[in-house]
Amino acid sequence: MTMLALAAAATEVAAENATDAALVEGAILLGVATLFVLIFRRLGLGAVLGYLIAGALVGPHGLGLVGGGESKLAFAELGIAFLLFLVGLELHPRRLWELRRAIFGLGLVQVVATGLILTALIFLTLGFSWQAALALGLPLALSSTAQVLPSLKSSGRINSPFGEKAFSILLFQDLAIVPMITIVAALSRAPADPSAPPGGMMALYTVLAIAGLVLAGRFVLNPLLRVVGRYGERELFVVVGLLAILASAALMHSLHLSTALGAFVAGVMLADSPYRHEIESDVEPFRLILLGLFFLAVGMVLDIDAVMARPLLVVGLALGLVAVKVSVLTVIVRLFGKSWKTALGLGLLLSQGGEFGFLLFTQAADALLIEPAAASLFSAVVTLSMVTTPFLMLFARNLEFSPDRDGEMPEGPDEAPRGSAIVIGYGRFGQIVAQMLNGVACSVTLIDKKPSQIELSSRFDTKVYFGDGLRVDLLRRAGADEARLIIFCIDDASVDAAALKPVVEAFPQARVLTRVFDRRQLMAIDGAGTAGAVREVFESSIALGLLALRELDVDPREMEDVETALRHLDQTRFDAQMADGDLSAGMDHRFKPGGGREATSVLEALRQRRQAAKAAKDEEGERGARSTAS
Repeated sequence: MTMLALAAAATEVAAENATDAALVEGAILLGVATLFVLIFRRLGLGAVLGYLIAGALVGPHGLGLVGGGESKLAFAELGIAFLLFLVGLELHPRRLWELRRAIFGLGLVQVVATGLILTALIFLTLGFSWQAALALGLPLALSSTAQVLPSLKSSGRINSPFGEKAFSILLFQDLAIVPMITIVAALSRAPADPSAPPGGMMALYTVLAIAGLVLAGRFVLNPLLRVVGRYGERELFVVVGLLAILASAALMHSLHLSTALGAFVAGVMLADSPYRHEIESDVEPFRLILLGLFFLAVGMVLDIDAVMARPLLVVGLALGLVAVKVSVLTVIVRLFGKSWKTALGLGLLLSQGGEFGFLLFTQAADALLIEPAAASLFSAVVTLSMVTTPFLMLFARNLEFSPDRDGEMPEGPDEAPRGSAIVIGYGRFGQIVAQMLNGVACSVTLIDKKPSQIELSSRFDTKVYFGDGLRVDLLRRAGADEARLIIFCIDDASVDAAALKPVVEAFPQARVLTRVFDRRQLMAIDGAGTAGAVREVFESSIALGLLALRELDVDPREMEDVETALRHLDQTRFDAQMADGDLSAGMDHRFKPGGGREATSVLEALRQRRQAAKAAKDEEGERGARSTAS
């Protein structure tokens, strides 16, 4: 009994020590990562390099402050699954069709041509077998989505012709990861897993699993999201989003297939869902954390000794990689009929190695195609190539390089897009606003948080996305960074300056307009920085009032005076209420039984002004007549 008690006590102490070690290592990793990411962001080199350098510094091959890089890498590969899930969410069928030539033409040719050329060069110059050269060359053809897309968004070129081509190539590269993983598995020299099915059965499993996931998305996941939407609980969307990713990845893993493929299919299942923006916004923080941990783990397993043993080789390979990718991509884009400036710009932008290379190098090492030292060597090559990207783009700008002015933009302002708008709230009010915007060819994104309204709109072939339009992260996902207008048409009297101000500050390029319930809410949003607000019944009340005056056979000129006076009095009253912070202020500035002293004086002043204008016009007419007669 004593021995059992001692064993239990020892186990408990070991568990406590493991917990303490995990907490200390976690604090060290996050602290160093934060420091280096801030430094590299400040230098304009991106967060990816900060994570890699931080991991290499504290890892077992650096200062040795944190261990277990391989186990952390296995867990952090979930970050790749989350990234591919978000890539799948971007595959809206309409956009995919519009970019089909760039994605499956330019993207396919770039990956195949660059991968085979790099494979041949590695095979001929470094003495690797053709299988190892292929396992190294194909991943080197990929570029860094995590580094390039933020650069395009920050420069405002993500929706330009240049940005769309870069996005298309990156999208195909992300799709190409799945067949690359399959190629590495097919070439594997590792002992076969006895529990793994034969190749033919694996292909059948792949088809059945994808079909099953698609059906699950249509008949299980989307109905589940509709139910969650009715309750309006944000945390449930987080749970459902994580469930979709983890369940699809677990299904693929149980079938000895790619977990990344499962996550990607899960994203595609929701690409056309009205709940896409909400899911995307809720999953994004997990993707950022896990992907950051992935890059930290890659840095930790990087064998610095193997790199330092041949520093000139690493630098030479990195420069060679950049030179080959710039040259090949420039020629390919030029052959697709684009200008030299566009071709060179894309070549410079996509010249670095990509983060998925780290994953594929690790899998190649596990498959016994390359030595772990070779995986570390080429991981260092990819890392160093990422360092060159900001400098190459700076060099291009210094040459007054402007990739968008390559003859693809419209000839003049009449042919340019009329701008874009996001309308939040698609009830009776928002529908009229959206129709007017559509009437001038302005592209409109519609957001509403009522599932019943979304379902009703879908019956009239109108796409409305689910989400809380006051969330900055969701608006950013819906394209608010490029929008010219953000219009709140929601029926919510509780919206005030505190709710609207973060939106105004987050998207300074957009004019924010809002519907308010009454003058109380109009006072409540003061200071938010909105460009304008309309009380929901004010204009319609004036319209009905004018109709009533018309039925009383009031003179049209007097009707016009009454309307002008009413608007002036209302604004004067509102200014007084804002100044005093009291709704009872400015009570004299309104029409009331008996006329009202202030209202009567304003109306009389308008009548006198109109009569004076008429008299002046009549006098001018008489002078003209006398001049003609003489």
